[in-house]
Amino acid sequence: MPIKTNNTNTNKELVFPELSYAIVGAAFAVFNSLGPGHSEKVYQNALAKELEKQGVNYKREVFIPVQYRNETIAKYFADFVVEEKIIVELKVVKKLGYTHARQVLGYLQGAGIRLGILVYFTEEGVKYRRVLNSHL
Repeated sequence: MPIKTNNTNTNKELVFPELSYAIVGAAFAVFNSLGPGHSEKVYQNALAKELEKQGVNYKREVFIPVQYRNETIAKYFADFVVEEKIIVELKVVKKLGYTHARQVLGYLQGAGIRLGILVYFTEEGVKYRRVLNSHL
């Protein structure tokens, strides 16, 4: 199943554009303040503070069960679920990876959420990918 990531869609076609911009803007604010070289947990803590400052509602370390025939067979924990609409997953990496997008897609499917934002904190700065759950 294809994973949809950043593309050249117009703002009218984006899912939750204002909230997405707020999240990505918060990630850039965190990086601009902290710079590179920190652990994922440090960036998570800072992003939580930045989202609070912006008045954005979120939950952290959200449990997402994986169901098979109405039975939980595994569990995921998403870094953030923002406004019950967007899953945000943070990564500290040197190289962007397809496996991270697949991970977010699994979270989206398990939680029944349409949009995920994968935020990468790299040595060069913040990069991000929007991941859509095409089943919704």
